[in-house]
Amino acid sequence: MPSPYRAIFRAPGTLSFSAAGLIGRMPLAMMGIGVVTMISQLTGRYGLAGGLSATIALAAAVLGPQLSRLVDRHGQRRVLRPATLIGLAATAGLLLATVYEAPDWTLFVFAAGIGCVPSVGSMVRSRWAALYRDEPRMLHTAYSFESVVDEVCFVLGPIISIGLCTAWFPEAGPLLAGCFLAVGVFWLSGQKATEPAVHPAGQHERGSAMRSVGLRVLVLTFVSTGVMFGAIDVVTVAFAEDRGHKAAASLVLAVYALGSCLAGAVFGLFHFTRPPARRWLIGVCLVGVSMIPLQLVGNLPFLAVALFFAGLTIAPTMTTTMALVEQHVPRAKLTEGMTWVSTGLAVGVALGSSVAGWVIDASGPKAGYAVPGVAGAVAVVVAFLGYHRLNRPVPERGGAQDEQRTGSAGSAGAGAGRDTAGGTGAQERAGGGAPERDLA
Repeated sequence: MPSPYRAIFRAPGTLSFSAAGLIGRMPLAMMGIGVVTMISQLTGRYGLAGGLSATIALAAAVLGPQLSRLVDRHGQRRVLRPATLIGLAATAGLLLATVYEAPDWTLFVFAAGIGCVPSVGSMVRSRWAALYRDEPRMLHTAYSFESVVDEVCFVLGPIISIGLCTAWFPEAGPLLAGCFLAVGVFWLSGQKATEPAVHPAGQHERGSAMRSVGLRVLVLTFVSTGVMFGAIDVVTVAFAEDRGHKAAASLVLAVYALGSCLAGAVFGLFHFTRPPARRWLIGVCLVGVSMIPLQLVGNLPFLAVALFFAGLTIAPTMTTTMALVEQHVPRAKLTEGMTWVSTGLAVGVALGSSVAGWVIDASGPKAGYAVPGVAGAVAVVVAFLGYHRLNRPVPERGGAQDEQRTGSAGSAGAGAGRDTAGGTGAQERAGGGAPERDLA
């Protein structure tokens, strides 16, 4: 492991909470695709399977920020454990309802309950921020490391989930995802020494983190980015099937995630001294430009190469986004702010998947790549329109200590670089199906 990465783990407890975060994030990449595989195997109804997966994603997008707001006010342990128990109970209910052929509406109720799971990625990143908020270079490396962890989950999670559902029994994928969630969250929430300080709701902290103009710019941009992720997953599967190699779609998407993983690892080795807003704008532009080669694909090898280079733009941009969240959101709302980015990504994924499906049905798989192309262009436009709001001086973030933090937060953003989201997928990355690609 390069020395910058070794350095961030010298602080006591860092290796333990990062390992717990890895386990707790695996369900993000396993649950949605596991439910699709389970339902399609047991019922043969792909429409029902897709509807349940979308319900999980949208429920996580709605509930995630609210849970994170409670975490900021009451602490991770007091909120994460009850929320996780609700999510686990809903998972068990979905499995039983499926096996015993309960009415469809009960499946959707339980799927919505599964969305009541914490954004584990945001919880881990908030611990890094509390630990290294005055050490910009260390925080940058920590954020980059977490982006790599996200991509590892997105490469391994779907493979494990689909493999278990098809080789063992249909319910195995979601069942193991629930086990990972229980172990990861209870292990993480039991580590009191590194838990961020609680910020009870005072007058300054009332209201949502979305009152921050800078955060709204980031979230809107990542709605478009989520559309890209969701569309790429759906279109790639259809494109591979059209070429007679549907099984190769998972390998091509794994190459996409691998590119992001490698870029995130390398990005963490660099130290930046300038504010992150311009770096973020460049990153969003590169993400948008990387969609252009997809319009020219004619075979799977070319597609794999194009997606690999597109993946190189993701993790650095996501890392810088988290640095901007840390800079523009009050300290008392940091976890909520990070979760809102994953929520934007999740909403975009749901939209992208649906729109891409309509385009494929109407015009064929190759035409479907126009959807991420248009979404990338929209993301660039939104980023340019909102750039001046991200680049302006940050106002007081809550008390004298936060005023002192404004300077170091800018440096942290300068040195910091999908929910992770945060997918099979993109849907899993974005947050439950956020990447949040929690993301969690």
